[in-house]
Amino acid sequence: MSNVNQQLNTPAVPDLPNPQPVHDRLTIAQTNAALRTFFVKLVNSLSALFGVRGGKFLNVPYGAFQDTTDQSASANTATVMTFNTTDFANGVSVVSNSKLTVAQAGIYNLQFSAQFQNTDTQLHDVSIWLRQDASGAGVDIAGSTGFVSVPNSHGGIDGHTIVGWNYYVTLNANDFVEIWWSTPSTNVTIQAYAAGTSPTRPATASVVATLTFVSNLLT
Repeated sequence: MSNVNQQLNTPAVPDLPNPQPVHDRLTIAQTNAALRTFFVKLVNSLSALFGVRGGKFLNVPYGAFQDTTDQSASANTATVMTFNTTDFANGVSVVSNSKLTVAQAGIYNLQFSAQFQNTDTQLHDVSIWLRQDASGAGVDIAGSTGFVSVPNSHGGIDGHTIVGWNYYVTLNANDFVEIWWSTPSTNVTIQAYAAGTSPTRPATASVVATLTFVSNLLT
């Protein structure tokens, strides 16, 4: 059985003997042996990394977050989506409950979903867009807005829809990205739901987001 916790170890720098004032076969043999051991370990590590399933050895930044509370907004007002739970984190964290913040510069894949509810008898549109850090101030990302229609209530049942998108964003170290939304009606909210019955099913988060490192920035 394979070891799921297997890691690559960085070969230690070889401890080479000091050169002698005269040719010494023993010193040369010890030097060659130390170098040979070092290069064998190095080749083995590189072979494992670039071989089949070598990606299992990579350690890249990522984060997964969710919110377990209902979220509402005033009509026609920009409102940030928030998170109160960290599911996974490695170099990515939530700051001030909304700022998905990275420790490492790079191109990241942001994926999110939000569970909308509409209690009105009219259908309502919702706008969703991204905002990221720019020298300490959040700035809207051009072209990131999306529109979605949340169904109206019908037959005594509230209208529901779940929205999910993904984006590539370029972030510097300590930059953040946020998810913002607005609605023309306070009847539209982002809802969390308790676990269900008949059939039994898990609870629903109001918002879920992941931020995963894709590539280093080009210099």
